[in-house]
Amino acid sequence: MGHVVAMGGGGFSMEPDDQRMDRFVLSLSAAPRPRVGFLSPNSSSDYADRFQQAFARLPCEPLGISLFPPPTADLRGLVAGLDVVYVGGGATRSMLAVWECWGLPALLAERYAGEVVFAGPSCGACCWFEATVSDSVVPGTLAPLRCTGIVGGSLVPHYGSVGRRAGFHAGVGGALPAGWGVDDGAAAVFHGQDLVEVVTTTPGATAYAVDEGGEQPLPARLL
Repeated sequence: MGHVVAMGGGGFSMEPDDQRMDRFVLSLSAAPRPRVGFLSPNSSSDYADRFQQAFARLPCEPLGISLFPPPTADLRGLVAGLDVVYVGGGATRSMLAVWECWGLPALLAERYAGEVVFAGPSCGACCWFEATVSDSVVPGTLAPLRCTGIVGGSLVPHYGSVGRRAGFHAGVGGALPAGWGVDDGAAAVFHGQDLVEVVTTTPGATAYAVDEGGEQPLPARLL
């Protein structure tokens, strides 16, 4: 089974001078020089350029992948050839709609049965789970959003935000299954369906187990 590194917020896009989180992502791959595919949630070339610049300094083979349009007709073959799939932050609902249009969720779920690492901050964290609380559903507010369901449960990034925390608690037991909230600067690490640890680049940042009874902070390992 694969790994998911679900960052509340962090990595190259938020910490350009601190590559500890991205190095950790690469360390989970069995490949000596992982092939890293970056999926941007939008068509912006700037985000992809920043990924290339950051990961060119790391021991990997970075590859920017746009679905506007797809780079190949053989998306299954493309996904199968990646050791790491890194998804950036952005508009989660729009990103998932594009993924669904091209059949990408099913291909990613298929790939997760093997040795692969899925990672990313913000919507690149929550997209792998059953649901989240997002500001991309209704403009100006936060609302529940169904995601790919590759990993069971909900995950909410940027958990230090009062609105996201409150929205998650309000939804658990109703529109949202129990799950995890993750602070900026921290990442919840899953192997298959199991949370195996929480890592952080920011002292005090962590993840929380959240259910109808409330939340429980989890121990975090400083990278």
